[in-house]
Amino acid sequence: MSVDIQEMQKDLRAAKLDGWLFYDFRGRDPIAQRILKLPAAMRTRRWFYLVPAKGTPRKLVHKIESESLAALPGDTFYYAGQEELRKNLAKTVGRAKTVAMQYSPKAAIPYVAMVDAGTVELVRGAGVRVVSSADLVQKYEACWTPQQLESHLQAGRAIDRIVRDAFQQAATHVREKKILTEYDLQQWIRAEFDAAGITREEGPDVAVNANASDPHYGPAAGKSAAIREADLLLLDVWGKTAAPGSVYYDITWIGFLGAKVPEKYAKIFRIARDARDKAVDLILSSISAGKPLQGWQVDKAARSIIEKAGYGKYFFHRTGHSIGESVHGNGANMDGLETHDVRHLIPRTCTSIEPGIYLPEFGIRTEVNVYIGEREARVTGALQNEILPLLA
Repeated sequence: MSVDIQEMQKDLRAAKLDGWLFYDFRGRDPIAQRILKLPAAMRTRRWFYLVPAKGTPRKLVHKIESESLAALPGDTFYYAGQEELRKNLAKTVGRAKTVAMQYSPKAAIPYVAMVDAGTVELVRGAGVRVVSSADLVQKYEACWTPQQLESHLQAGRAIDRIVRDAFQQAATHVREKKILTEYDLQQWIRAEFDAAGITREEGPDVAVNANASDPHYGPAAGKSAAIREADLLLLDVWGKTAAPGSVYYDITWIGFLGAKVPEKYAKIFRIARDARDKAVDLILSSISAGKPLQGWQVDKAARSIIEKAGYGKYFFHRTGHSIGESVHGNGANMDGLETHDVRHLIPRTCTSIEPGIYLPEFGIRTEVNVYIGEREARVTGALQNEILPLLA
């Protein structure tokens, strides 16, 4: 399948850009290779490819790798030495005044910052203003097809069931006073995934008490805690169907191994839940109203609830991440903390919403997935509104 140049040019005109300048050296920019659908070839020298908002694309390649971009349409310039590179780079960009590149000012969005600073300086030296391609990349890297949305929902139905059953596994072992470790339960979930045709990147995360205070905790054989009565149990579970092109479903639920949830846990969960709902409501209302919304704004909405409750320092990761064929996709993240994500939430993308509060003695997180449609957004699975009392 070849790249749709006309569609890309339409996007460039809508963004009021003169062009999209792709650049790579020895495979440093996988985004460029994926978007341009480049077949395997020897590319050991620098190459540039300009898709102008109007007109014919232009290539700049080294003379000893003259066919390295042969699969792409457009006119070709060649170089060997440095002076020839600079001269023909100016010809490649032509009259363009503003071009997008895989660049992020001050590395605010490092996920798209693939072009090195020196190359950006080189392009600027040709009289061109360089801006970030971050929002453009989203359309080509993060948007789902209808089939991918269905694969997400299908995976969600299986994972929701497995999570419910995993909590019951823990409760049964506690009632029967049988030993079950975090690692044992993780392996049980993996077996259920295999039986249901669900694949995953590592995980899932199964954590009790203080272990749940580590957002990336993962149990290991011989190094995990036993699950006992009166334990708080966090399950962070993600997976997708085995079909090619399928996308992830990623959720976190909390259970308590007792008949009644202690107030110290319930209180913190309510704060995290309210932060989650604040973020979700902002997305739903903004998309419904056709109001532009950036990732950092969603993060701010959730974070403000936790900060107001006095637990801001215990929420030390972003509110959510893009979801795609990888569990962490290449679209907008709900992030104003680790980065300042100014990417817009665009149609046919999906994000997690997962605020957490991580105290020294226990951690709480609640996570849902939100799909953004053309005119409306929706949560794609169940909402947990209170900690589950697993021995009730």
